[in-house]
Formats: sequence, C-alpha cells, structure tokens
Amino acid sequence: MNDIFRYQQLFQRVAFFLLIIMAIFGNLPLFIVASIMIALFLTLKVCITTRYPTNLKVILSFGYIAVMVVQIVFIANANVDQYFFTRIIAAILLPLPFLLEWAVMRKNDDIFYLPSLGELATISFEPFKENLQAIHEQVSSVGHVLSGNNIKALFSDLHRHNSLNYINERSLDTDFFARAEQSLDDPNLYIVVSNTGTPASQLIGLFTQKQFNHASLSFDRELSTIISYNGGERVYPPGLNPEMLSSLHKNDDASILIYRLPVTRAQKEIVLNTIREINTTGSAYNILGLITKRSLRRNIMFCSQFVYRMLEIADVAYFDKKAGDVRPTDFIELDYHRQLNYVDEIKF
Repeated sequence: MNDIFRYQQLFQRVAFFLLIIMAIFGNLPLFIVASIMIALFLTLKVCITTRYPTNLKVILSFGYIAVMVVQIVFIANANVDQYFFTRIIAAILLPLPFLLEWAVMRKNDDIFYLPSLGELATISFEPFKENLQAIHEQVSSVGHVLSGNNIKALFSDLHRHNSLNYINERSLDTDFFARAEQSLDDPNLYIVVSNTGTPASQLIGLFTQKQFNHASLSFDRELSTIISYNGGERVYPPGLNPEMLSSLHKNDDASILIYRLPVTRAQKEIVLNTIREINTTGSAYNILGLITKRSLRRNIMFCSQFVYRMLEIADVAYFDKKAGDVRPTDFIELDYHRQLNYVDEIKF
C-alpha cells in the first residue's frame, strides 16, 4: 500500500514538473498534441473499463472530446508562442480531462445528473472547424519531426554529448587560423543563418517555430573560415568545430542566409584570439542549455549562444539579450538599427 502511495506521489510530481515545462517552453503544436494525446488516452481507458456501463462510457468519451475541443480552440487563438501568461493558462487547462471522470463519479450527498446527449450536442464546434486546417498542419509537422527515424537518429547521437565537461579540443587546425588571419583585412564578420534539415534542427524548430535554426560565424565572404558549435558530424566531438557545408543541407529545401557585420580589424582579432583560446582549452555542445538556457561552464555553448558571445566580446552586439536566450533568427529579426548587410542566399 505504501508503495502505491509513493508511486502516486512520484507520478504527481512528474506531472507537475511536466506542466511547468509546458508553461515555460510549450508552443502551439506541443499543446495541441498534448491535448489530443490526453483525450485519446482517457477515452481508451474508459472504453476498456469493464465496471462502467455503456451510457457512462459514451458520456465520458463525449466529455473528453468536448474538453479537447475547448482546449484546442483556446490554444489556437491565445497566441501561446508569444505570451507566457497564456502558456500558463494552457498548461492549467491540460489536466482538466482527468478531473472530468472524478466529477462524474464523485460520491457524496449531492445529486449529480449526467448531461444528456442532446445537451452535449449543443456545444459549438465552429471555432474548432475554423482552426482545423492550421491545427492539422501543426499536428502533421509534429508527426514528421517526431517520426521513428528522427527519434532514432536523435537518441543514437545523445551519448556523444556532455553538458558538464569539455570533450572537444583543437578541432580547428593551423590551416583554419592561417585563413582567418589572412581575412583580418576584410572589414566584416559574417553571420550565417541556416536551415539544415537535420533531425536536431527540426526538433529545435518545433520549439522555436522558426524556419532557420542554426547560426554560424565566418571571417570571410567565401565561408572558408565558417565555424560554430555543432555536433561534429561524427568527425569531431560536439563543440566548437569547423562547419562542413555538406552538413548544412541534409534536405532538398535547405538554405543558407549570409549577412555581413562591419567591424574593425582589432575587433576581428579579439574574436579570433577568443576562438583560439576556446580551441586550446576545450569545449562541448550545450545540449542541456537548449532547454535550460544556461551554461554550466564557460566554453559549453550552442550555436546561437556562441555567435552572440563572440559579438559581445568584440563589443559589436547590436541587440541586448542573454546569450542563452538567443535564437538563430534573432540575429536577423532583432537588427532594429540595420547593422547587418544582406550578402547572399545559398539554396541546395
């Protein structure tokens, strides 16, 4: 009995933790999928519960569907991607279907009448129909990202990462630094934002709801010195690595946007010296920071965090944001004072 109680407490804590995660990081497709999965799970549970009569199963199933519709209508119209308060409300609404069975079956002195099918039929599904196409697209997108092949690829790569210790050293060779030094006379740093189409990029896109989900830095226009924090393509350990252009177009619709940021030679030298120090000291990809937005050690970063840190160090950051909160598209979208100059787009 004590074991059951402990398991129940553990389940409640895990559920509460997941609700907090949804309130902080949830977005439109994740909330919709969560609502649908909860409704399907509870409907299946009710249908296989032998002690419930058929009419009660029908009522509860209708109830779960009705609550799901209300949740999806709210989520689709509440702009949960932008406002933290609406995400909190959406997270609070998620457990409502679990309360429905308790409300119907509660045993006390009050007389409780089940709603009739006619009364349930008066629920308006018009708002649901209006958003059906958008909802279908979002759910399809989630299904594609969370496909078996993608999940397998993501999990098969997890063992290579370490968010606590440096596991990458000297992945940038002397040829890279020679090319970078030759480009110091070019009065620009090049910020590269890409849509790689990798499973990791697609998963990040599920949270950011952005097309471009990878950022890189280059000292020259030809991108012979392009670097970033990445997974290393199983050639290098995850961390600060040279970018392989072949890894930036895993899908046919992949594309790369190139922008230049005017800087002085001294500022480029500051960035290059910092990169040289990281290359010697060691680095690791901040996979945990994609969720926590924090780094446990100085040289543990993810791609956009790294690019922004380099701009900060050189005193050329043109928008104000915590490095851990910077998304790749922020380099374009937050350029309010037009510091960047568009250079080119590469499509594959």
